[in-house]
Amino acid sequence: MLSTKIICTIGPASNTSKMLSELALMGMNVVRLNFSHGDHSTHYKIIEKIRKINEKRSFPIAILLDTKGPEIRTGKQEIKINKGKIIFVVSPPNKEKNGSLYVNYRYLQEDLEVGDTISIDGGLFCLEVKDKNKNGLRCKVIHGGIIKARRHVNLPGKNIKLPGITDVDKKDILFGLKNNVNIIALSFVRNAETIRQVRAILGNSGDHIKLIAKIENQEGVNHLEEIVKESDGIMVARGDLGIEVEMEELPQIQRRIAYLCAKYGKRLIVATQMLESMIEHPVPTRAEVTDVANAVFEQSDAIMLSGETSIGKYPLSCVETISKIVRRTEESPGVNFSDKIVKVKNGEYLAESAIQIATNLKIKSIVVITRNGRGARYLSNLRPFKIGIYSFTNSTNVLTSMALYRGVFPFLMKFHVNPEETIQDALKILSAKEGFDAKEKVVVLANILTGEGYSTSLQIRTIPSS
Repeated sequence: MLSTKIICTIGPASNTSKMLSELALMGMNVVRLNFSHGDHSTHYKIIEKIRKINEKRSFPIAILLDTKGPEIRTGKQEIKINKGKIIFVVSPPNKEKNGSLYVNYRYLQEDLEVGDTISIDGGLFCLEVKDKNKNGLRCKVIHGGIIKARRHVNLPGKNIKLPGITDVDKKDILFGLKNNVNIIALSFVRNAETIRQVRAILGNSGDHIKLIAKIENQEGVNHLEEIVKESDGIMVARGDLGIEVEMEELPQIQRRIAYLCAKYGKRLIVATQMLESMIEHPVPTRAEVTDVANAVFEQSDAIMLSGETSIGKYPLSCVETISKIVRRTEESPGVNFSDKIVKVKNGEYLAESAIQIATNLKIKSIVVITRNGRGARYLSNLRPFKIGIYSFTNSTNVLTSMALYRGVFPFLMKFHVNPEETIQDALKILSAKEGFDAKEKVVVLANILTGEGYSTSLQIRTIPSS
């Protein structure tokens, strides 16, 4: 089993029950439902298939809903633009018309000045503003070609005047709440207020849903620390982010995000173009192999595949390839920022003690008994090297949320009134299902019920003989 989790985006190449089952067997831990595409009916079918697959699995597949976010797009027309030529760009309240490029952002003329750039379709097309008037922008084509309908638009360096959560996002978030998704990734998060708005939408019934902020523009980078503190984790969405900032800054931003996620004990997902060439080819480039390995070296909780598994020709090979890279890379300790963690809870210090005991006594596994997942999260935050974290919970929601925690392998189990019986059952499961040897020692971190309420116990236990 791998400590680093694998997220697969689901699409036409991977949406059958057979393919989803095979991806799970190959190493997929989380499915991503991209709400920029498809509708609620399409996504619900995937959710149903994953629920059925989970009925037969020891370790469940978690479901991640990725919102569309406050996007800017081109119009419905396909248009050809030639390098070096001048094209007129119009925005609301102007209407789309032949010969002009339409962009659906009403503040385009207000926000852009002469010399600014417009990036389209992930940077494939680029325009430079040469002049503007009340009717629109006169732009020179820097990178040309055929722009298809509804392509995504970036305005590098600009603070866009769009809501953090759109009306469409609200409907999608409520759909996720109704269907009990485990994780929601919020696109184009620019400040911490967006996270607070979503928590208000979810209410108490959505407390179990983890909120992951996608950092995709300069404004998000400018407010990075406040976003990390407010969210449950960060996704380094390098596609849009790499367009919005200078490309040479991207690795520095990724490393800073990794550091802040470690400091505040939040999840870290590295995404976009991990194995991009495998959309069309059966093997990755050597640069992609190194990129995946670097994400593991940075102690990411998860790495994400996008087009590789949603529309690519080789979804299974992609997961197999990324699993091989992860397995080999995890043999080295990597960059560990855990000594910078800000500890404020007693449980965090107990988790640190559990790891110190396991390390000093050369015990290779920690068992954590948890009702809310905090103990597993505290242990995962510390990134123990070659120490497995086996987490037992009596909550289905907590079980699935732990699928994103680095190094954590979660089990669902009935808890007894007598905590000793619960611990013994956990040890028996490790013996029966995970092949632990009789008399093998494990460290046990247990949240147990006593006569005075819940308390945490730290023990060294032995796997019983069957």
